[in-house]
Order: sequence, then C-alpha cells, then structure tokens
Amino acid sequence: MTVYLGLGSNVGNRQDNLDRALDLLSQRLRIGEVSSIYNTEPIGNVNQPRFLNLVCQAYTRLVPRELLTLAKGIELKLGRVLGKSNAPRPIDIDILFYGDLVIETPELVIPHPRLTERTFVLVPLTEIAPDLVHPASGKTVKELMSTVTEVQGVFKLQND
Repeated sequence: MTVYLGLGSNVGNRQDNLDRALDLLSQRLRIGEVSSIYNTEPIGNVNQPRFLNLVCQAYTRLVPRELLTLAKGIELKLGRVLGKSNAPRPIDIDILFYGDLVIETPELVIPHPRLTERTFVLVPLTEIAPDLVHPASGKTVKELMSTVTEVQGVFKLQND
C-alpha cells in the first residue's frame, strides 16, 4: 500500500531528528519520494521554536493501526514526551494518506483531518505528489494547495 507521512521536528537537532526518523521508518517501510525540508512556523501554540517539516511517500504491508503504532513508537524512541498537544517535540509523524482509504476511529483518522489547512504539509506534499487525490474531497493535492490563501512562514531549506 502507498502511504504518505508528514514529519516535523522543533526540538534538538531538527535535521538529525528527521534523518533518524526516516532511517527508523525505512527499517519497516520502503521509502519512496521524500520532499525537500521546509522551515515552518508553529501552529496553535506559537510560543515555541520553528519546525523543520517534510513529507515522504512509503510503501507498506502494515495495516493502518500497525502503521500508527510504528509511527508512535519511533516518536517515543526519539524522545517525544506524551502530553499537551501542539507542544514542542523532537519528532512528530502523521499519517496523511493510506492509499485511498477513509478511516474515522477515535484513535486514527485518515486522511489526516487537518492536512487541507496546513501549508507545512500541503507545500511539501505538492512537491512530491501534486496529482494525488484526496479520497474524501476528490480534489488533487495541487487543487487543495490552490485553495490555501496564505503560505506565509513556510520556507524551503536550501542545500548548500
């Protein structure tokens, strides 16, 4: 199954945290396309450091619940402390899409419920999968990106 994951970090060595998370994910998933890294403003709790964000495509045989368990386990391994939402964190891994499934349970909602309003997800997702169709809305990622009115605070990191 093709899945898309959003990764973000705003505590410690953000670049290293993203690299380590991708490495750990690659031990259980086949990683496909990986977006550029974007330096982004925090959402919700704005009194915290900026994030580095990326989106990756992966291929898995894990069912959605197992994929969520894997993602949460990697977050804990890399030092994420459970607690307040929107708190600073060394790594955050969100399941954005799992094939064309629509899932709504108390533990897991796919596609990610807020991805259509988050430029820190839409910008890198548009980079690697502009024609991916959101299974609930029927719109492509590129179309969803075109409805976002502000893309402030999302800056592509330049590779020197």
